[in-house]
Amino acid sequence: MAIGELPVVTVNVFPGGFNWAVYVGEDKGFFEDAGIAVEVQDTPNSVTQMTDFSLGKFDIAMTAVDNIVAYVEGQGEAPIGAQSDFMAIMGSDSSFLSLVASPSIARIEDLKGKTVSVDAATTGYAFVLYEILRRHGLNKDGLNKNGLNKDGLDKDKGDYEIARAGGMVQRWNALREGKHAATLLSAPYNIVAQNAGFTELVKAIDVIGPYQGNVAAVRRPWAQQNHSKVEAYIRAYRRSIAWLYEPGNRGEAMAILRRHLPQMTPEMADASYRELLDPAHGFFRSCEIDRAGFDCVLELRSRYGLPHKQLDDPAKYCDLSFG
Repeated sequence: MAIGELPVVTVNVFPGGFNWAVYVGEDKGFFEDAGIAVEVQDTPNSVTQMTDFSLGKFDIAMTAVDNIVAYVEGQGEAPIGAQSDFMAIMGSDSSFLSLVASPSIARIEDLKGKTVSVDAATTGYAFVLYEILRRHGLNKDGLNKNGLNKDGLDKDKGDYEIARAGGMVQRWNALREGKHAATLLSAPYNIVAQNAGFTELVKAIDVIGPYQGNVAAVRRPWAQQNHSKVEAYIRAYRRSIAWLYEPGNRGEAMAILRRHLPQMTPEMADASYRELLDPAHGFFRSCEIDRAGFDCVLELRSRYGLPHKQLDDPAKYCDLSFG
């Protein structure tokens, strides 16, 4: 079947190196071999992504699993209500998050009284940031008590202020422009930041331990009606991960990454390869959901999510029967 005749699956992503397997699947024809044509859409932030997801504007979201949990529980930042049909079908990685700060910040404790940026203040990786700061003695007491002001800053100050700045590209630009003191970044943006003289204070998993980051997520009714498409996507994605881990593919893999992220230099691509394909902490070879990592997600959401709920059942937010 010609590629123009294949059933189309639309996949919504945040731009970044963590989409490497999607790029490989496109360029190497793995999605085509699996019987689907993938169309990739970029999103600027999680509010836009989750709103469009609820409206069925795309089929698969590559997103933080915390976003799925948040919207299932009615704790999402977008005003779309509880989304009980959102579910994760495949795990990708532990998020690769690093806390990166302006050159003047030498220690996490130096962020006291400063402004740190997030995508959305109540979903995604914001809770990872809050937890890292909490474990270094910085309290976010004011957040969410009276909402955020028109500039996106918390009204009731804790030890630091929170600003909504959008996805990783937008957060890096805001950090680079001196609008905020620190944010969470992953490859290649943490590498770009370090090359520009910014400080990588810590890797998130070195503070909070195993963490389930990005997943592939779908809406239940769509998945039930498109079972073969879901299986094809997972099969091709898993093949892409296996291909990436083959040492002989390193040069071609970096060329694919640079083709999709043209701002990336050869040196940045090499650094991204070492980070994203680290044998211990790189992409999940099995593409499964990491239970210990998901438990961490639920623990943080139980701590910081509003309205407060005690969450402890990953199965509520997943259907892993498609693999």
